[in-house]
Parts: sequence; C-alpha cells; structure tokens
Amino acid sequence: MYSTEEPTGAADRGAGPAYSWRRPELVLALIVLGLGVFVIAGTADVSAAGSSLGLGPRFFPVIVGSALLLIGLFYVIDVVRGGHGDPEESEDVDAGARPDWRTVALVSVIFLAFAGLLDLLGWIIAGALLFFGLSVVLGATRRLQAGVIAVVLSTVTYLAFVKGLGVTLPAGLLSGVI
Repeated sequence: MYSTEEPTGAADRGAGPAYSWRRPELVLALIVLGLGVFVIAGTADVSAAGSSLGLGPRFFPVIVGSALLLIGLFYVIDVVRGGHGDPEESEDVDAGARPDWRTVALVSVIFLAFAGLLDLLGWIIAGALLFFGLSVVLGATRRLQAGVIAVVLSTVTYLAFVKGLGVTLPAGLLSGVI
C-alpha cells in the first residue's frame, strides 16, 4: 500500500526523507491538528443553555473541532508514512502565477470592517455587507443577485443562531425590528 522508498522526483524537489520535520505537508497537518485542539478547548467553558431543539452553542463547534482533530490526525499519519501533495498536478492551478495581493488585501479589509461594524450595525446588516463585499471582490458579476443572496444569507444565519440555537448575536440597527 505504502512504499518506504522515496517518491519519484522527491530528490529533485529536495524533499528529503519521509519523516523530515521540515516538510510543509507536516507543518500544515500539525496546524490542522492544533486548530482542532484549540476549538475543542475553546468550547469547553461555554455554558449557555440549549435551544428548544436540544442543541446548544457548543454543538457545532464540538463537531467542527472533532472533525479537525480527526482530519489532522489522519493527515499527520499520512505525511509521516510518506504521503505528499502534488500541487503541480492540480486542476486549474497555474503554478507560475503570481499571488493576487490586491484581492488578499481587499478581503482582509472587508473582514476587518465587518469586525468593526458588527456591534454598530448588527449581524444582519454587517453580515450582508460582508457577504456582498466578498462576492464582489471574488468575482461576482451579477451584483443585484449577489446583494439579494447576501441579505437572505445573513438573515437566515441570524435567525438560525438566535432563534434555533439560542446564541446572542448583535441586532444593531434592527434591534426593534427583529
């Protein structure tokens, strides 16, 4: 199933032995594993009451944290046993393309603006602006449709968390309406 020999072409890339701690795949695998531990530990002290469905605010973070732990663990095992990624064989990837720093910067600004405006505007408005801004920056051409989807998505997530899970999200400008 797995070979103990070095993968073909690994010497050309300077990958070294399969157990090398400098391999990027292993670093990523350990980061995923660490994120799982972080999420599980972060939800351990959440003590809000459950909703009418029996699900509390810890339910989804525990599922996500557990999934991260499992994926990270299997990924670490795969990398230590010699598994490696081949990004040059991916679909629709130009390995020689330069990074699009403008898009990275715009996405970062949108997230920072969302964090700064969340309490003032509330989840529905700030979330709609977040979703709309991200869709435009990432290439949406039909802006009216993107705007409608952003408003629907932010409203549905607000209602799901506030009414369904009992999590308090800021209502902001809509506090008397919702």
